[in-house]
Amino acid sequence: MKKILFASLMLFFSVCTFAQSSVDALVKMNTEKHDFGKIKQGEPVTYAFEIKNIGNKPLVVENSWASCGCTTPEKITEPIQPGASAKLKVQYNAAAVAPFTKDVNIKFAGIDEVKVVKIVGEVLSAEAYAETQKQAPKAAAKKS
Repeated sequence: MKKILFASLMLFFSVCTFAQSSVDALVKMNTEKHDFGKIKQGEPVTYAFEIKNIGNKPLVVENSWASCGCTTPEKITEPIQPGASAKLKVQYNAAAVAPFTKDVNIKFAGIDEVKVVKIVGEVLSAEAYAETQKQAPKAAAKKS
């Protein structure tokens, strides 16, 4: 009797595990990492990740959050229909002078796995940023 009960429970849990879809089987991102490059301190930057529903049912974004308060993803409120896309806008505040790598987490309804995308770049002081802008035309002229 115990063997039958144990086998039944194992079968039930394996069916439940297979019922959960992988996030990558239902979602295609335009990119999983965006590099802002060198940005000026105090001037926020924004990037929109494109989320495409490659499944056959509407996809609902339950929540999106970042690894720190300096990064703010907007909430997608409408379901993403099969074959359609939506944009997840992410803003970085560029307050601290330093290189950065920030995770943005996206949780979809009915999928346990969280999709993680990244933003990276380097925040420069106003003076250092101005210097890089002066150097850019010189570097472009050398390539020509």
